[in-house]
Amino acid sequence: MNRSLGYAALVILVSALNFTVHAQDKTAAFFESPDLGNEIQQQELVPLDLIASDESPLPAGNGTAFQGREIYAEKCAACHGDDGKGGPANQPLVGGNIHSSESPLRTVGSFWPHATTLFDYIRRAMPANAPKSLSDTEVYQVVAYVLYMNGLIDQYAIINADSLPLLIMPNAEGFIDMSK
Repeated sequence: MNRSLGYAALVILVSALNFTVHAQDKTAAFFESPDLGNEIQQQELVPLDLIASDESPLPAGNGTAFQGREIYAEKCAACHGDDGKGGPANQPLVGGNIHSSESPLRTVGSFWPHATTLFDYIRRAMPANAPKSLSDTEVYQVVAYVLYMNGLIDQYAIINADSLPLLIMPNAEGFIDMSK
């Protein structure tokens, strides 16, 4: 009987080792080539490329903070608070000091280096419960309101494809451009 238990234990051990080696081979193969599907073609990327560049400028539309206040109240305040200083999800957009000796609060006004990144992020990912649901004009309006809450623009300043890239953010020099 002991012999059959020994044999069974040996079979289990060999099977376990075989499984481990096979799993390691599959893991290594995954990292070499995940084989997740077909290669995407350049024209298929166009609808996904929302970041402004020379090849793909910001879209048409415009907005002011005065216009964006209502959209923000309806679609953003639940997470970011009425004043942008954080809501139930504690996601502050306003305040903070990136150069604080304590834990710095990274907000749009204290941390983000480019205003166009704010446009891209809101356009692509907000509101969290309905990403990409805002029109380009609504995105400009919300961007203007967030910039206004951070004291970066006047509430009547017109934010659009021409004015947004020209806005110098407080932390514009806080990052290293590795492309140079």
